[in-house]
Amino acid sequence: MAVRPVLIERPPPAVWAVLADGDRYADWVVGTAGSRPLTGTWPQVGSALQYAVRIGPKVLHGRTVVRACEPVRLLELEAQSRLVGTARIGIELRPWGEEHTLVTIDEHPLTGPGGRLHNALADALLHLRNRRMVQRLAHVVESDAEAAPSDG
Repeated sequence: MAVRPVLIERPPPAVWAVLADGDRYADWVVGTAGSRPLTGTWPQVGSALQYAVRIGPKVLHGRTVVRACEPVRLLELEAQSRLVGTARIGIELRPWGEEHTLVTIDEHPLTGPGGRLHNALADALLHLRNRRMVQRLAHVVESDAEAAPSDG
């Protein structure tokens, strides 16, 4: 299981605004080359996005389904790929002081080859991927806040 925390220097509603915007999914999820709505209204439970992954000239598609959603606190996703199976991605937001958010991403394979072949090496690779993912999420959230017009 790959658990990765990051401290984002913005309050939880700012982080949630990015997570709750399905059009921004490819901005912070490592490995995706694009995404689009598939069913429902993101991030309601049962809604889904289709995502694309580019491997050289090939483009592979998968989908991500919302399995649990508690706005501004928790988003649990199931990523589905024909190639590797399914994975659970839990994203928890906790206020850290008044102006920051502690975000924890917890990912592990559920089914398919990823689930059957899950081992320490796979966890190490997930840790590397998730480190980059939380860094990207922090960058997107903090950049949005810097770009917002100031009250003055």
